[in-house]
This record gives sequence, structure tokens and C-alpha cells, in this order.
Amino acid sequence: MRQVLGSKVIQRLRRAAVGLCAMIAVSLSVALITACNTVDESRIPSVSVNLNLASASLWDTYGVSAFGDSRIFIRPLGEPRNFPYTGKTATGYGGLLIVSGMNPFTLEAGVPMAYDLSCPVECKPDIRVAMKAGEALPYAECPKCGSTYDVVERAGSPTSGPALQHKYGLRRYEVRAGAYGGYIFSNY
Repeated sequence: MRQVLGSKVIQRLRRAAVGLCAMIAVSLSVALITACNTVDESRIPSVSVNLNLASASLWDTYGVSAFGDSRIFIRPLGEPRNFPYTGKTATGYGGLLIVSGMNPFTLEAGVPMAYDLSCPVECKPDIRVAMKAGEALPYAECPKCGSTYDVVERAGSPTSGPALQHKYGLRRYEVRAGAYGGYIFSNY
């Protein structure tokens, strides 16, 4: 009786071990596959970003409202013209690109997304992506290397060029809703 009971326990333990090994193998495979698809968005140096469009009047004047709309802010060049930059305003390494799009992490549409304007392939503050009109949606393109980025629906992920080959995405910045109808953009 003990031998029969012992062999049943051993069989159950073997099945459990095989199942556990299979689960571990699947988990490792998923981790490796997703790691291979990771986009590097940290090639651009981390430089201060602080743009306050928290009031409704600033947001109505300088914000983005329609899906696919964009606006650039480059403090050293005074863009946009007549923007009331303050001593605390900082627009990142190459400037700040704000786009009304879909947050791919929350699937919320019509929300502002913020990116550094510097191309992560070139890594220079004066080589900036520019918005282009696509067939369906606008996209950002580097004038030097030709890389393109989906800034409307895929959080600045590369879609072509050397950036896609190397999996370099645009640096994203944090967007928080302001208390008075606008938004605040930062990297902290």
C-alpha cells in the first residue's frame, strides 16, 4: 500500500514539476520577446523640462486640441513667438513637441503627449524632428537621417529609418492635467 501511495505521489510531483518547468519556459520566452521589442527612448540626455500651460487661457492659445494637432516650444529660439517664457520654463534638450493623440498605455484618445524634438539617432540639440502630414495621421521625421516616428498613436516609437533599425524612440515627457483646464509638461 505504501509503495502504491508513494508512486502516486511521485507521479503527481513529476507532473507538477513538468508543468512548472513549462510555465517558467513560457514566462522566459515572453520576457525575451518583449525585451527584444523594447524601444530605447533614453538616448537624448535628460535635461530639464518645465512648461506650464495649466491655465485655460494659456492652453486655449498655445495648446493642442484636435487629434493630430501639434505645437513646438524651443525656449532658446523663442518659439512660439510671443510665448510668455519665465525663469522656470525649460523645454528639454532640443525643444518640446506637444501632440494631441492617443496614449497607448491608457488608450485614452485626444490627450496631449510630449516629446523632445531632438532625433535620438543624431543626438544633437539642433537636429530636430519636424511634423509631416501622413496619409492617415501626421508623424515626426528627422531631416538628417530620415527616421520617422509615430507621435500620435505609438508614443514616439520609430516607424522607419535608422531609428527603427536601432529601436530608438523619441524621449517622452510627463503630462499632468492642470487645475484650471490646461496641462503641465515636465520630466519629473
